[in-house]
Amino acid sequence: MSHPQLRWNLDPAVLAALGAYGGLYAWRFVRARREAGGRGAGAMQALAALGALAALAVATVSPLDGLGEEYLFSAHMAQHVLLSDIAPLLTLLALSRVIMRPATRRLTRLERALGPLAQPTTGLVLWFGLVYLWHIPALYVAALESAPVHALEHASFFTAGVAVWWPLIQPVPMRRRLSGLATFAYIAVAKVGLGVLGLYLVWSQSVAYSYYERVPRIWGLSPLEDQNVGGALMMVEQSIVLVLVFTALFVRMLNQSEQDELRKERLEDPARA
Repeated sequence: MSHPQLRWNLDPAVLAALGAYGGLYAWRFVRARREAGGRGAGAMQALAALGALAALAVATVSPLDGLGEEYLFSAHMAQHVLLSDIAPLLTLLALSRVIMRPATRRLTRLERALGPLAQPTTGLVLWFGLVYLWHIPALYVAALESAPVHALEHASFFTAGVAVWWPLIQPVPMRRRLSGLATFAYIAVAKVGLGVLGLYLVWSQSVAYSYYERVPRIWGLSPLEDQNVGGALMMVEQSIVLVLVFTALFVRMLNQSEQDELRKERLEDPARA
């Protein structure tokens, strides 16, 4: 057993991408505040943007990146969770209709061009397709051994996350929207479906990714134990996010019901008078 050599990833391309994201968001945030005040860009959006930037930095710049490439499957899984779930969710929560205004028409045209594909089910298909595809052992190992393939993997995970979260958050409203209990079913399918992969990795009795049998072992974890920890991490994260989203959706549904009732009372009062 050896001690890990922790290092930060200061690749100029990665730093430039993070800087571009932060700069572009700051520019649109300031413009949205001028246009519509707190309604256009408020404290919650700013906090979500900072959280997204932090999640992306931890995944791609911090020593977590090197731990995943050189030592631990579980560290690589933590990186995937940040890139495919946490960072996309916070990125979309950081947006508002005012912030997205310059892109609204382009996205509307794209939605029309996609036709029947522009619906929530497509988000689920992309989510499962991309995430499960990159966990095929041959592709998973190829990403670890090739920097360009690794970058493509990371971009795919982030794309999958945006695709699955977009129908729930809708920074630009969709024509085919989720409503009522369909929102709960949608996120349940997404999280439980990916949790199955975590369950397999937790209970697996053989190492799925031979790459981690060849790297130095650290912290007393065997390759199989490391794989089990990675699967548990995925399952726990998916479960926590599911509970939090269910709670948020339930609160939103109650608030919407209360608003509808107040609107109904306001319309009935003049009629009675």
